[in-house]
Order: sequence, then structure tokens, then C-alpha cells
Amino acid sequence: MRALLWLLTLATLAVGLALAARYNNGYVLLVLPPWRMELSLNLMILLQLGGFALLYMLTRLVAHTLRLPSRVREYRARRRREQAERALGDAMRYSFEGRYSHALKSAVSAHQAGHAPGVSALIAARAAHAMRDEDREAEWLLRAGDFDHETRNARLMTEAELHLNSHRFADAQGVIDVLEASGQRHIAALRLSLRAHQALGNWRDVVRLARQLERHRALSSEQAAPIRLRAHLEVLRALALDAGALLNYWRSLPSPDRRSTRLAGETAKLLSAAGDCLHAQRIIEDALDEEWDSSLLVIYGECKGGDVLGRIAQAEDWLKRHPRDAQLLLVLGRLCRQQQLWGKAQSYLEASLSQQPTRAAHVELAQLFDALERNEAADKHYRMAANNAG
Repeated sequence: MRALLWLLTLATLAVGLALAARYNNGYVLLVLPPWRMELSLNLMILLQLGGFALLYMLTRLVAHTLRLPSRVREYRARRRREQAERALGDAMRYSFEGRYSHALKSAVSAHQAGHAPGVSALIAARAAHAMRDEDREAEWLLRAGDFDHETRNARLMTEAELHLNSHRFADAQGVIDVLEASGQRHIAALRLSLRAHQALGNWRDVVRLARQLERHRALSSEQAAPIRLRAHLEVLRALALDAGALLNYWRSLPSPDRRSTRLAGETAKLLSAAGDCLHAQRIIEDALDEEWDSSLLVIYGECKGGDVLGRIAQAEDWLKRHPRDAQLLLVLGRLCRQQQLWGKAQSYLEASLSQQPTRAAHVELAQLFDALERNEAADKHYRMAANNAG
């Protein structure tokens, strides 16, 4: 449709010009002594238009010829840029596909072409790392460092991750410290730092980082809880035999962490081993009031010293709510035996055996009979303990 309109317009213009030329009787006289030339005005106009068109075409031809070398250079540069972009794209694709030798080759091509040299160097370093080529990995990380203004943070993150994958945890943490010193404390860096501190055994830092990641929703509560629990347990074990330090650390924990029965049990066990049965007793009592867990009762009964009568009274109060708990009956028997309450001890131990015949209950009852010099009964329960796998 557009071509038809142009055709009609040109035809109309041609008709108009022909009609105008028909009624134009003017002429042009050119004089160059001794010559004279007379031309019609219409012909002169046509000659001028043709001359202008010819001059314009010659000018364009000369300009195009003069610009030809620069256009060739631009074409070649464009081709090299396109090839470099294609090489970088191939390097990324090969890396995702796990074809690391091809990824390294393509990344090297892109780097040599000068296209995104920092990024291509990092891809080459990752590919070399996947191929376990430590020399080329170090070489390309070093080359990536030549472009700090554009890839510094990316290089540091890549270097930290590669160190972690190679179990060079101290080097990884050193790189992360450099990154954090520049104000970069984003989620990915915190994750890498968490892995490094876990491997290095810096458990207090692990607790701090787990809380930060949970606060930023980078870890769910279900993911963060076991990490914090493991870290707390390791810190507590490092403080073993120092009752004051153990108690201070326990008190410094937030209340959600103190509600963990496993953590409460470990703390009480370590306090008991350090000779602080009183605080171990209180920790277990608070934990059992929060959530009943019979496994804590073992520590409660084995702790030597402290307020034994108070523990017996507390255990008897629990017995009202858990009358069939074999472990609770065993602990009561053990505590009563410590206080030489022989009749109550025997009653509780026999009740425990009636609920669940365990080796520990048989041993406790045998030791009780030994103390009462009832050797025959003691031998009987020692034999039953030896035959009992529970």
C-alpha cells in the first residue's frame, strides 16, 4: 500500500512538472567570448539538477572510500566482540553442564579477547578448581585480582568458596574477614563464614552466625536449632570442670535454647562432674517442669552430694504425675539408698523392676542387699543383671 502511494505521488509530481515545463518559454543565454550558447530554461534546470545529483554521488563515493579502513576496523572489532561474548556464554553454559575443560577453554578465549576479563577469569578459576588443577586455579584467581574495581567482591567470594571446598578453612575465613572489613556482610558471605567456623571449631562464632542467618530468614528455625545446639554443646564441653564458667554460659543462653532438654542434660552432667550438684539439680528440675523427659532423671539420680533429701522430695512429687515411670522409680530408689533409707529404696527399686526390668535396677537392688548383708538376694539380682540386656 505504501509503495502504491509513493508511485502515485511520483506520477503526480511528474505530470505537474511536465505541465509546468510546457508553459515555460524562458531561455538562458551563456556568453563566453567569442562563443554564445542559448538554452531553454527547462533544459538548464534539468542540467543543474542532474549535475547536483552527480556531484552528490561523487562526494558520497569519496567519503565512503575514505571511511572504508575505519569501517573495516569497526567490523573486525564487532566480530571479535561477538566471538568473545559467545565464548563467555559458552563458558558459563559449559560450567553449568559440568564440562569444565570446555568451560576453561572458552573462558580463556573470552579473557584473551578482553571481554569481561574479570568475570571470565573467575569462571576459568572455578573450572580449574573443579578439575583439581591448583596451579591454574591460583593463576586465574590472581588474574581476576587485576580487575579489583569491577570484580573485587566476586573474586573474594569465589576464593573463599574454593578454599572451603578444598578444606582450607583458615584461608577461607581470612578471605571472608577481608570481605567483611569492607562492609560486605550479605547472606552468602555469612553462609560461607558459618561453614568455615564450624570446620575450625569456633563454636561461639557459629552460634552468632546461626542467629544472624535465622534473623535474616536465611535459615529456618528447624535448620538453625540443631546448628545452635551442636555449637552450645561444644562450648559447654570446652568449659568442662569449670563449674563457674559452665553456669555463666548456661545463664547467658536465650530462653528458647535453654528449653532444650538435651542441652539442659549436658549442662547438668558437666556441672555434676565439676562438683556443682546443686545447680545441676536446679537445671534438671526446671527442664522437667517445662517438658518431661525421663532421660534427664539418670543425671538427677547419679549426682553425688547436693540436696539429696530435696531431690527425693521433688522426685516423689513428680511420681504423683508419672506413677508408672520406671526411670523415675529407679532414681528414687537410688537416692533413697544414698540416704540409707533402705525400706523406701527397696520398695522403689522393686516397683521400677515391675514396670521395666532393667540391668541398672537389678544392680541397684543387688548393691542394696549387699549393704544389708543379704548375700543370697544380692547374688540373685547380680545374676539377673548379667542376663539382662536392658
